[in-house]
Amino acid sequence: MRKPQLVFIIALAGGLAACGETSSLQVSDGTGPSPKLPEPNKTLIPTVNIAPAIGWPEGKKPVAATGTQVAAFAEGLDHPRWLYVLPNGDVLVAETNAPPKPDDGSGIRGWVMGKVMGRAGAGVPSPNRITLLRDKDHDGVAETRTVFLENLNSPFGMTLVGNDLYVADTDRLLRFHYENGETAIKSQPIKVVDLPGGKLNHHWTKNVIASKDGSKLYVTVGSNSNVGENGMDQEEGRAAIWEVDRATGNHRIFASGIRNPNGLAWEPQSGTLWTAVNERDEIGSDLVPDYITSVKDGGFYGWPYSYYGQHVDIRVEPQKPDLVAKAIAPDYAVGPHTASLGLTFAEGSKLPAPFTQGAFIGQHGSWNRKPHSGYKVIFVPFSAGKPTGQPVDVLTGFLNDEEKAMGRPVGVVIDQQGGLLVADDVGNKVWRVSTAK
Repeated sequence: MRKPQLVFIIALAGGLAACGETSSLQVSDGTGPSPKLPEPNKTLIPTVNIAPAIGWPEGKKPVAATGTQVAAFAEGLDHPRWLYVLPNGDVLVAETNAPPKPDDGSGIRGWVMGKVMGRAGAGVPSPNRITLLRDKDHDGVAETRTVFLENLNSPFGMTLVGNDLYVADTDRLLRFHYENGETAIKSQPIKVVDLPGGKLNHHWTKNVIASKDGSKLYVTVGSNSNVGENGMDQEEGRAAIWEVDRATGNHRIFASGIRNPNGLAWEPQSGTLWTAVNERDEIGSDLVPDYITSVKDGGFYGWPYSYYGQHVDIRVEPQKPDLVAKAIAPDYAVGPHTASLGLTFAEGSKLPAPFTQGAFIGQHGSWNRKPHSGYKVIFVPFSAGKPTGQPVDVLTGFLNDEEKAMGRPVGVVIDQQGGLLVADDVGNKVWRVSTAK
């Protein structure tokens, strides 16, 4: 065993205590259109600072922003991660977790990451289902809950076009027939297209959104590594957003070099596609900021060769200077290691100012930063279709005084009544933010 591996194991064996370097900047320094990007700080022992998952004590809940209030829309769920609102107001929630991926857990790094994810609350088996929640009396609490779809394979994104409901499993995009008001679907799915999955499936979540005219579907496919360390042959079709023809299943790479895109949404004023992206780890607490960005057809965003435009990542060999020269800098940073996953715009929201024009972002929270970052829902104001100013906290208080995670926000969506729903996969709840009475 090589000495660095032995040191890493010894450092992590005793309960995975915090180790590595410490941030020299504030999260706010890595936020906005021009984030500070210090020199990389690659240490022998990567920073491991986990907020152990404990769930919500009785009577506790997140802290809502001034002028708003928060309450549980649904409780007792099993790892709820993603949300979708049907035209009749029913809410679909993907209860899901990582699929078995034995090759991703092999070796020293795989062992370590398995321990990290388990301590952070992500080590439970996937429920592999989508649950329907119905708030028939519009009181902000779902009184009806049914199993809408089951026996899936780590489902995540959902979108409806006409009577076709699309579900992005970890390894394929599926289509189901849906009738308005149905509380369960029993028909067999039709496969639209295979998606990269398999035994090595590092970033397993796949999201899907439809174009405005319904002719195209856009699917997120995260990378199969941190920075290509598993070999670029394992990255075929990954670190990208796919465009899929809905009628034929034919697909192409719409945008590439995007390490781990999750949230997808259409900006309401410009009609432009935006995504929320998790950037790379293990070069310091202050690098690299996660981001939200508009997505250009044919655009290349740097991964793995560079970040934030032409900032070269020297860990990647061989380099590709021709690609780096084309790398597009993202529009807006949302803080280093915040694990920003959820993304939805305020269209249809009835929340008060300042939450009227802009994007809500669910930040799942860091493991590779000291001190922690993320673990909250933020709002980025927009003007004329672009971010403007600093983000505003919407929901905080997911970490307790001992830096343990009572909850971790993921998917965010505006419901039919204009409230903000937030999936909390550690608290096993869906929270609802509304205007304070």
